Amino acid sequence: MSNAPESPCISICSLDQNDVCEGCFRTGNEIVDWFTANDDRKREILEASTQRRKDAGFSIF
Repeated sequence: MSNAPESPCISICSLDQNDVCEGCFRTGNEIVDWFTANDDRKREILEASTQRRKDAGFSIF
């Protein structure tokens, strides 16, 4: 069994003026990094994107 973090992508891929995806709240660089990131880096990306989602006033699912 793998504990690898799942991608937060929800197939709403559009970057806003701050280079943040309007669907998953990752930055453009984080989206690119995801494909080669180790599990620890993926968790860091998830934490950052979750915080961006909260800061934008969206609930966490």
